[in-house]
This record gives sequence, C-alpha cells and structure tokens, in this order.
Amino acid sequence: MDIIPLRAFEDNYIWLIRNGRHVAVVDPGDAVPVKDYLEREGASLQAILLTHHHGDHTGGVADLLRGHNVPVYGPAGEAIDGVSHALHEGETVTLPGCAAAFRVIGVPGHTRGHIAYYGGGALFCGDTLFGCGCGRLFEGTAPQMWSSLSRLASLPGDTLVYCAHEYTLSNIRFALAVESGNAALTARADEVAQLRARNLPSVPFPLSTELATNPFLRCKEAAVLAAAEKHAQVRLQETVDVFAALREWKNGFR
Repeated sequence: MDIIPLRAFEDNYIWLIRNGRHVAVVDPGDAVPVKDYLEREGASLQAILLTHHHGDHTGGVADLLRGHNVPVYGPAGEAIDGVSHALHEGETVTLPGCAAAFRVIGVPGHTRGHIAYYGGGALFCGDTLFGCGCGRLFEGTAPQMWSSLSRLASLPGDTLVYCAHEYTLSNIRFALAVESGNAALTARADEVAQLRARNLPSVPFPLSTELATNPFLRCKEAAVLAAAEKHAQVRLQETVDVFAALREWKNGFR
C-alpha cells in the first residue's frame, strides 16, 4: 500500500491509497488534482473515503463520480451527497482493488459525525488531529473532541498520521507558547521549518511524535496545565477543562 499526497487549495492534502494501478482517494475536496493524477499515471479509481462533510473535503466527489462508478464511504452521522456506504463506529472498510482494510473510528468534535480510518499502520483523521494541533470545534463540544483525541492517542505510537491540512508550522508556534521548555518540541520546530523551507510536507508524522509535542494531547502534563491556567486565569480541575482552555486560547492566537 502506497500513500501519496496531492495538494489542493492553499493547504489541503488529498490522500491517495495505491496498490499497483488501483487507487482510493481520501477527502477529495477538489477533483482536478485527482483526475490529473489518474490520467498521468494510468491509474484506476476504486473508491472514495470521506471523513466529514466540509466542502474542502467533499467538493470533488460529484465530478469524480461522473467519470467513475465507485463506492463512496462516509460518516453515517452526516448528510453528504454521493455517499453510498454510510459508516458507523467500529465498522471495517475493505477497499476494492487496493488490498487495504480500515477500521472506522468515530471522532466527533470538529463536526458532529466526523470519522477517521485506521489500518495498515496509517490513520486518516481529516480535521480532528493535526501536526501539533487539533481541529476547531465547529459543531461538537470540548468533551467530545477531548474524547476523540484520547481515542486516537491510544493507537500504537508508530501509527503514521495523515491529516488533511499543512498546519504544522503555525501550530508549533502555539505549542511553543504553551510548552516552551519541551526539548522534543523545539527539535520538531527546527525539523518542520527545514521541510517547509524546501516546500516539503510535514505530514505524515508518527503518533509518538504528537504525544511528545502536541499540547492538545498533553493536557495532563504539569507544564501544559500551568500554561492553560495562567492564560485562562482560573484553576482548571478536570483534564477536559485544560483542553477546552487550550482550544479557546488557540482560537485567538496570532
């Protein structure tokens, strides 16, 4: 299984899962780069996987379906045009022709019905978990997102995380404001800065790296708690309250 990034819009990644000439696509917000790739490579589209309903993840589906009669997998909890296989937590998706199977993980928070796909050591998590960050709470609640992130954090540390946006460098700026004494975070900042200076993606990244550097996964760490309390100017009794304070802080961070 090869996983290939296609860039879309300003900072989106559309992910291709390829086995020989057979390709599945994750979150095709724009059909053009997918169609260009298929034509250039002589590849055959086999399936479409969607994590949530936002247009920059689903906008290319109708165009792709006009030329390819393929199954479209998506969250059962969201109304998305074109979805032929509505998925629930715990189901398994076996991709036709791609020799890959993925477990569906419910991760509400960014949207109400957001799902992620996990299999073969890869996690396609849409806009739930980013490099050193997490998605905004557009429809869900802080407890929902904290629960979702905790579920992802429990996956094996060598899981490669394929999120849908190139936000890592800007997220690191916030992470350093929260936990400036984190040596692993400082090292990651240098590494990502070098990648982006060469216009190379910072994604995917191992989950273990997130556990060591992402403040939204480190809400139980003393330094993160202290920073959140200092910013919020209130004692934070529960871990979910720390997460909520960090998310609110990040919303206005410049």
